[in-house]
Amino acid sequence: MPDISQAPKTFPAPKDQHLRDLADCIRFLSMDAVQQAKSGHPGMPMGMADIAAVLFSEFLKFDAADPYWFDRDRFVISNGHGSMLLYSLLYLTGYKDMTIEEIKRFRQIDSRTAGHPEYRHATGIETTTGPLGQGIANSVGLALGERIMNASFGDNLVNHHTYVFLGDGCLMEGISHEAISLAGHLKLGKLIAFWDDNSISIDGATSLAESDDHPARFRAANWHVQQIDGHDTDAIRAAIIEAQKETDRPSMIACKTIIGFGFPTRAGTQKAHSDAPGEDEIAGARKILGWTSPPFEIPEALLNDWRKIGAKGGPARMAWAVRVQTASPDKRDDFERRMNGELPSGWRAAIAAAKQELSGSEKDLATRQASGIVLNHLFDAVPELLGGSADLTPSNNTKAKNQVEIKPGEYGGSYLHYGVREHGMAATMNGLALHGGLIPYGGTFLTFSDYCRPAIRLAAIMEVRSIFVMTHDSIGLGEDGPTHQPIEHLSALRAIPRLAVYRPGDPIETAECWEAIMEAPRQAALIALSRQPMPLLRRDPSDENRSARGAYVLQEAEGGERQLTILASGSELHLAVEARSVLQDEGIRTAVVSMPCRLLFEKQDAAYKKSVLGGSRARVAVEAAVQDSWDRYLGLDGVFVGMHEFGASGKIDDVYKKFDITTDAVIRAGREVAGKQA
Repeated sequence: MPDISQAPKTFPAPKDQHLRDLADCIRFLSMDAVQQAKSGHPGMPMGMADIAAVLFSEFLKFDAADPYWFDRDRFVISNGHGSMLLYSLLYLTGYKDMTIEEIKRFRQIDSRTAGHPEYRHATGIETTTGPLGQGIANSVGLALGERIMNASFGDNLVNHHTYVFLGDGCLMEGISHEAISLAGHLKLGKLIAFWDDNSISIDGATSLAESDDHPARFRAANWHVQQIDGHDTDAIRAAIIEAQKETDRPSMIACKTIIGFGFPTRAGTQKAHSDAPGEDEIAGARKILGWTSPPFEIPEALLNDWRKIGAKGGPARMAWAVRVQTASPDKRDDFERRMNGELPSGWRAAIAAAKQELSGSEKDLATRQASGIVLNHLFDAVPELLGGSADLTPSNNTKAKNQVEIKPGEYGGSYLHYGVREHGMAATMNGLALHGGLIPYGGTFLTFSDYCRPAIRLAAIMEVRSIFVMTHDSIGLGEDGPTHQPIEHLSALRAIPRLAVYRPGDPIETAECWEAIMEAPRQAALIALSRQPMPLLRRDPSDENRSARGAYVLQEAEGGERQLTILASGSELHLAVEARSVLQDEGIRTAVVSMPCRLLFEKQDAAYKKSVLGGSRARVAVEAAVQDSWDRYLGLDGVFVGMHEFGASGKIDDVYKKFDITTDAVIRAGREVAGKQA
């Protein structure tokens, strides 16, 4: 192998000229697209092209004519900046919506070929992989989803691999440690990762920032590890065959590659990573690799060969479809229902039963406890629910009474211990949701949503139903103090577009929020739940889901037109109710609005919003968090009762009193704003 610390003068000769030619199709589409866009990352596609050619032509189970065939192998590029490798493969293998015109529009507005792969922008893109490391963690979820579905439906219906390309940057990111550790622990033998070991990052050689022995790290995490020349197609083939033999260890194939393979002066250097190469460099690559076709043109014979590769999975797909149809009726019906994303017919009855149980409670309940009761009913009705927690199961109340735990090599359960890996958990959940057939939810404390946030954001971007259960949602967790008391988190999470943030104000609202979450198959959701007990404010377990519109009038003003509106969510809702009683007695006609989900409320029509918020500008909002996400409803005349500083360690009641989040504080604020409007 040439020394890749500097641009190589020569490149390894191909072991198989035809495979090299197939790989060169990827290389030249990638460099031409990056050059035309004047931006992009040509280095990775050119360096990993030989591996992709072997994988797709000889091993990957897929059919370009049916991109969402359920038992296809999954292919993920974790180092998503190398997106042109994926786009080239999709075009070459014949995915209908990836045309040569889309390749030419790489990185242009509204193209299918965004700078990083975007889920649903084009068929064949399994996940959105922008931030490095997310793809490897998503792949753990994809591989785990395959094993769990296999445990339910058997090899005839579910039996596929997950392949992932990852780079040096992915392995530097902390999430990779969490994901790799979890995958090794769970013995995910059908997960095969290819490390693009090119020793180059944007700043220069990776030795500037790390000296890690990555193969040793993977071995320590219970992975099967091989190290090969990433341009030797015989070695690539042999490594994949060996990896596929593994049944109880995921595999990592360390592929020593030359970044920008084929460039005459930039190959093996940081300049190959992310710069447009320039016409002279491309001309030099054409000469070195013997490529005579003009930009964006693939020789007809090679394109035909690639199209045959794209169609070779057709017989396997059709044989699988026959197996589905000839499965036992119960198994077939359940499998097809899950593939179609449909819920079982009895799931609403489970919500109704949970409401009935909650409404009969004689004691105050924390909403985390109410959520646990809902899950007890819901899991029995919806077997595809897959629960979990980042080492906080008893605190999060995320394990239903009938759920069986998943263990290494044993995938017949439906509850996963993620360990103290919040970021890895959230990204793995995204992979589980993307795989299909499962509805993942996972719990931790709301303050640790900071650790989950990149994956939460990607769930919202992709519009997948990952359900983040976040308990201990305010200063109401008390003694653990300011490090664990979320203050700014609700506003920060509500700022994420498309993310439905639910904060129920009593046990019945908790059941309604779960119902709304289950109704939305393409909606990332986060439910924030209290540690401390809360009174039951609604005892009528009616079929109507009042929380489904995001906000509603819990108590209307009495005695005439509304003068004051108090808005609240979560554990502070009962403070608003108590304050209203006093203010009404004082002659201030006051309504209480419960606002469990801002996103849903903003989707309502103007008339409904006006009926909820009322016409008076006298408004008070109360929440044990910062004010930011309330400003649009308060206006310039409203008053906020909440947090303006970090919390404190102490008994729950004492912490609320210290920060003046009390019934009396709401009453004072109500008098103030109502007096201004008089």
